[in-house]
Amino acid sequence: MSWDVLLLNLPDDITSAQDIPDDYSPRPLGPRHEVLAAVSSAEPSADLTDPTWGDLTGPTWSIELNIGSDDPVNSIMLHVRGSGDGALASVFRLGDAFGCKVLDCSSGELITPGGPSGWHAFQEYRDRMFDPSEKG
Repeated sequence: MSWDVLLLNLPDDITSAQDIPDDYSPRPLGPRHEVLAAVSSAEPSADLTDPTWGDLTGPTWSIELNIGSDDPVNSIMLHVRGSGDGALASVFRLGDAFGCKVLDCSSGELITPGGPSGWHAFQEYRDRMFDPSEKG
């Protein structure tokens, strides 16, 4: 189970997934080699051995980077697992590396550093779902 966020280029006036026109096609993040270089620069510990599925690991969390095989790369889906706000710092560092927005797929809202996000709600939900003391 993961908390999923999408890194993509959106116009400044887009504030949620509901604002994205059906026919909107985001500007690519960049050519594959530049995207991989930007990920490595923003997060030097990222494992890009498989350039379509990167991996980033922190002390209490991990992030899978679904970069895909398209060239240019249009977006990156991040699958965040674990706990701790260090994961959020990495999510925003990656977003900043591309000058793009971060879409919380669970809420459909764009998130920003210091603003609300679904990360804490996801952790609470996950912990309730998998807490053996809650089972009857």
